[in-house]
Amino acid sequence: MSTETVTQQQVPAGTWAVDPVHSSINFAVTHNGVTTFRSGFERYDARLSGGEQPRLEGTVEVESVAIDDEMLKGHLLSPEFFDTQRFPQLRFTSSELSVGEDGTARVAGELEIHGETRKVEASGRFAHLGEDAYGKARVGLSIESTVDRRDFGLDWQAQLPSGGDVLDYAVTISVELELVKEEA
Repeated sequence: MSTETVTQQQVPAGTWAVDPVHSSINFAVTHNGVTTFRSGFERYDARLSGGEQPRLEGTVEVESVAIDDEMLKGHLLSPEFFDTQRFPQLRFTSSELSVGEDGTARVAGELEIHGETRKVEASGRFAHLGEDAYGKARVGLSIESTVDRRDFGLDWQAQLPSGGDVLDYAVTISVELELVKEEA
């Protein structure tokens, strides 16, 4: 089957649910000024409502952050970072989702992290597969946005002996969603 790109008016109607096996929600941040630290979340949900005014909504279970080091994971879940006791989820609700003739996608909406809600924009690609090999209708949305973590109250920092920051404030969030049409 061929993949076709669609315009905003052609975002297929109906409700599309995330296929978590073929999707990912990741983040990347510069660490010690020399490398990019990458991780992601293992438990999340997302829904895309298609039609004339497409809408994307999603939640992430913060405790599902994929970190193999228990000490680092504990630090990220602590009040110094995500504070999962008070803020167990990240949330996103779109206010606008548009797709160009060439499949470029732009999503604007509100992102809530650590109890702080901010307007964000993301860009990337949208694709409409039609049916997969098993007869299920599928679409794909790949978007990316860079946010300043301080805007969400995530302002922990330590200084390197050189005077630089241990952790950059700019964090890139990458969302790869493969969504399956829910049956009516």
